[in-house]
Order: sequence, then C-alpha cells, then structure tokens
Amino acid sequence: MDVIDRNILVALQDNGAAGLAELAKVAGLSVSATAERVKRLEERGTIRGWRADLDPGAIGCPLLAFVFVSLRPGPEENSFRIAMRAAEPVLECHHVTGAWSFLLKIRLPDLAALERFVADFVRAQPGVERSETILAITSAKETAILPVAEATEE
Repeated sequence: MDVIDRNILVALQDNGAAGLAELAKVAGLSVSATAERVKRLEERGTIRGWRADLDPGAIGCPLLAFVFVSLRPGPEENSFRIAMRAAEPVLECHHVTGAWSFLLKIRLPDLAALERFVADFVRAQPGVERSETILAITSAKETAILPVAEATEE
C-alpha cells in the first residue's frame, strides 16, 4: 500500500459516499486511475464492503451491552462462533484471553430484549458455562474508523 492508497482509504473512511471525482482530487490522480485503485483495494480485501453509519437510537436499538461468555473447551467453540455470526443483535464477537472465552458487543431495543437474548440464545448455546453482561450507560466514542498505517512502498 502506497501513499495514494492510504490517502484514498482515509478519505473513504471520512466519507464513504465520496464520488470518484472527489477521491481523485485527494489521490492526485485521474478519475479512471482512482477507480482502478479503489477496485484493486476491494479485490485485495482491504476495502471489505460499503455501508452506512447508522444512529442506533434512531433505528430502535439504543441499548449497548457487552457480554462475556465462558465456554467449555471443545468442539462447541466453532458452533458458538457460527451462531454468533448469524445473530443480528451481535455486532462483534471476539475470542479473548483471560477468564472468559468470548466477548460479545450487542445492540438491542431494551433490557427485556437483552434479558431474552442472553437467556434464550447466548446461554442456550452448547458448551456455555456462564456469562456476565455489562451495560454501557453512555459512550464517549464508538467508531468503525481504523487508523490507517503509514504507507509502505510496494
């Protein structure tokens, strides 16, 4: 990834709806050359997709919770991962070190929905031994914007 790719990625994270003409100005390239760069970044998997950044409260899921889950070691870990990937309220699922096996980031409408989801879905997964749920009261920062590393010459 060179400086031009880095500049394109930074611009796209800032404004994913930026047109190719706007990106071309940032990149210092023609529109067609910029389009080719973006296509190559997609093909490499550097750009994994295109999506809107939605306000959770405005779409009915203001409650943010983090759920630590402990699993018995064994084949259930893979089925747990698959189940969490498929569960819409689960925004993130991380295999972690320490006393817990997984950390989930969950968005739901309210406490009742959270209680049902954790009891009826998360804890019902094979191999789950225990869980602990932590509620976020407010969020000082919540972003999907990544720090783009300094460019390297290819």
